[in-house]
Amino acid sequence: MKKNEIEAKVEEMLVPIAEANEVSIYDVEYVKEGGEWYLRAYIDREGGVDINKCVDVSHALSDALDKDDFIEDAYILEVSSPGLGRQLKKDRHFENSLGQDVELKLFKARDGVKEFAGTLKSYDSNSVTVTINDKDEIFSRKEISVIKLALDF
Repeated sequence: MKKNEIEAKVEEMLVPIAEANEVSIYDVEYVKEGGEWYLRAYIDREGGVDINKCVDVSHALSDALDKDDFIEDAYILEVSSPGLGRQLKKDRHFENSLGQDVELKLFKARDGVKEFAGTLKSYDSNSVTVTINDKDEIFSRKEISVIKLALDF
């Protein structure tokens, strides 16, 4: 199975587990880092999730994955909160983050600059609009390497 297919199937398996644990699914990713495969499920809920909720979801998901056993590679399962500086990858992430401050990095510099910060104004399937210093800047999704919520301390 391809990476995207694994992520989609795991997210589908996670839906009833998330509902039973009163959390929402933020994201699922299957990535190879340092020679190891990681299957990461990010869960969230109003007010955040604690370690006990992550453990409960992890055990239930691990049991479901063991029953189905469709992932050929050995992998490490991690269940956690997406954190404060969460990445925006999916349309639902952008929708929930409209009006919030974001930081983004580009693959290639634009006018000598690769990193930008501003307020997420809008998005569509091809672009993201961020208000920077009272001016709307439109970025193609293809040119953005990472966009995440800005940490405000």
